[in-house]
Amino acid sequence: MKIGIIGSGNIGGTLTRRLRSLGHDVTVANSRGPESLADLAGETGATAGTVEDAVRDAELVAIAIPVKAVPDLPAQLFDGKLVVDTDNYYPQRDGEIPELLDRSLSSSRWTADRLTGARVVKVFNTIQAAHLMENGKPAGSPDRIALPVAADDADAKRVVMELVDELGFDPVDAGTLDESWRQQPDTPVYGADRDAEGVRQGLAEARP
Repeated sequence: MKIGIIGSGNIGGTLTRRLRSLGHDVTVANSRGPESLADLAGETGATAGTVEDAVRDAELVAIAIPVKAVPDLPAQLFDGKLVVDTDNYYPQRDGEIPELLDRSLSSSRWTADRLTGARVVKVFNTIQAAHLMENGKPAGSPDRIALPVAADDADAKRVVMELVDELGFDPVDAGTLDESWRQQPDTPVYGADRDAEGVRQGLAEARP
């Protein structure tokens, strides 16, 4: 699969490494420009590019940037694209965004509203980068970590759930983008490394 990754920090860098190790064609971009990505590209064989390079021909684009930076993305590039939203809203980093502070919107709905036309799927926001890098297991393994996957688009969700499985984790259908608050920070599944049944239970136990 041809994959674009925007963001080269903990999650973006980890996804670059893992997806390249699985043989995917990865272009990675960040706000500092391709030259800042030379080491990551050299290590992984990924292509270092601009945001436009990462998005243009990609079958799937993962965004792993601070939530406050989402409105700075060129939204028109994402029209029709399958976009994996790995982000979490942290007020101390991202500032006061009223509809996220009062939880009247999930952060992924807020992101989708700014990337109009994108087919947004929420995943990878509940797992630590080191665990994403090191703790994947073959399907059927005992204690395989499960990851909640939320989206409005059923086909986009299916594609991403297959990718989660390929990376070594059990995908759990977490409902729609509006329901994805159940996997945000301060919920039972956030950072918990539960198995599939545990994730389902945690999603059900989440409170606004």
